[in-house]
Amino acid sequence: MRSVVLTLLTLTLVHGIANRCAADSPKPLRLIFITCSVEAKFFEPVKKGMRDASEQLGVSSEFIGTVGVDFPKQAEMVRQAVKDGYDGIALNLVHPEAFDQVVAEAIQVGVPVVGFNTDDRGTENARLSCVSPLLYEAGRHLGETVLDQIPKGSHVLMTMHDPGISSLENRLRGEQDVLKTKNIKWTVINTGTDAAEGARKITETLRQNPEIHVVMATGQADTEAAGRAIAENFSEEQANRKYWAAGFDLSPKTLELIQSGHIRCTVDQQPYVQGFYPVVQLTHYLRHGIMPSDVESGAAIIDVENVDQAIAGTKANYR
Repeated sequence: MRSVVLTLLTLTLVHGIANRCAADSPKPLRLIFITCSVEAKFFEPVKKGMRDASEQLGVSSEFIGTVGVDFPKQAEMVRQAVKDGYDGIALNLVHPEAFDQVVAEAIQVGVPVVGFNTDDRGTENARLSCVSPLLYEAGRHLGETVLDQIPKGSHVLMTMHDPGISSLENRLRGEQDVLKTKNIKWTVINTGTDAAEGARKITETLRQNPEIHVVMATGQADTEAAGRAIAENFSEEQANRKYWAAGFDLSPKTLELIQSGHIRCTVDQQPYVQGFYPVVQLTHYLRHGIMPSDVESGAAIIDVENVDQAIAGTKANYR
C-alpha cells in the first residue's frame, strides 16, 4: 500500500491535470523518457515502441539519459524536464532510493511520472505505474530453466555489466537463490557495457578458474560477452558442449550465439512493450484522467527452439 503522503501527491496531480484539460490547450503533449546507460543497444526496441505509440496517439516523445550509470545526473534530468515544460515523464527507476524525491517533486507540480524497464519497489515512490519485468522472479525463472544442466556442487561464473543497478542485482539474487538448492557456488564479476571488453574479462576469469564451465549473466551486454568469450576462446572445449552461458535480453549477436550453442538460452523482457505502454498510459492520463497501472513485460525464454522468430523480431527492431 502506498502511504497517505503518496495518496495526497496523486490527488494533487489529478487536480493539476484536470485544470490543464479544462484549459483545452491546442499544443500537442510532450513526453520524455529518461534512463541510465542511454547508449546501450538494449534501448533500441524501447525507442521503437515509444515512437510507434507516439505516432498513433499524436504526441511528441523524446528519449534521453546518462552515458553509463549516474543517478544524481539522471535525477537532475527529471528536474530539468519539469522546468522545460514536458507534460509527462517515463523514468527508468534503476535505484530504490535515488529518485524518490525527484519523482515527488514532479508530481507536486502536476507532471505525471511512470516507470519503465526497472521499478522502484524497495522504497515508496510516487510514480503512478511501471512497465517492467518482475526482476527477481525473472532471475529465478532463468535459474530454474537451466538448473538441471548444472551438476550439484559446481562452481559457476555470474556477471553484471555494471554494479549498483537494482534490476541486475535482483536478477542475480533470483538466480543465486535457485542455484543454492544444489549447493552450487559462484564467482561474480562486472564486465562493463562493451561486449568485446566484457568477453576479455570473462575469458580471463574462466582461465583463472578452469573448474568453471557455466556463465550466468544478468543483462544484455554481459550475456553477449559470455557467449563471445566461449565462442572465441574455448572452441575446443565447446566441441563437447562443456562450456556454455545463459542470460538476459536479445541482441543479434546473442541470438547468433544461441544458434551456435554457445549460449543455451536468454530471457526476453520485451523492451518494445516498455516503450509503448508508458506513452499510452501518460497520454490517456493527461487527456482523459485514466489512471496508469503496472504492466509486467514478461520473461520469455529464447532458446534454439524459437530463436529464428526472435531473430526476425530483432531485425524489425521489435525485440
